Amino acid sequence: MQPQLRRREAFSVAGLTTRTCNKDERDPQSARIGKLWDQFFDECAYEAPHRVGDMRLYGVYSSYESGHDGAFDMTAGVAVAGEPATVHIEAGDYLVFSGQGRMPQMVLAVWDAVWQYFDEHPEIRRTYRSDFESYGGPDQVDVHIGVLFN
Repeated sequence: MQPQLRRREAFSVAGLTTRTCNKDERDPQSARIGKLWDQFFDECAYEAPHRVGDMRLYGVYSSYESGHDGAFDMTAGVAVAGEPATVHIEAGDYLVFSGQGRMPQMVLAVWDAVWQYFDEHPEIRRTYRSDFESYGGPDQVDVHIGVLFN
């Protein structure tokens, strides 16, 4: 899977947030992200005030403690105009990895491709400020990873 480089403008997302880390997410007993999405749909959090016309759902990764091994916040949400926003996506360059297929296996496979790509391309550095998943439908995702080029 070859990612595409895209420049993104800043935008805001409102939704529900949890704090987790990749180690915890590998263990079904401590994983929080799947439960967060369940809560998001159960509480109809997608009906956020000030929601913009963008019908995609977003999974936003922010407040990184350190690299891919540290804790981070994950927000399940929708794009909103103004406040109240839960998290802000920074403007900048993003490598976009796309996938289509059955959830959640497909999105996990896309994340595997992300980690493999950065292992194979150490010259490209992640910003670890705001990364996000953009769901265009129940079986389609674009994973946006903020990057800096040396």
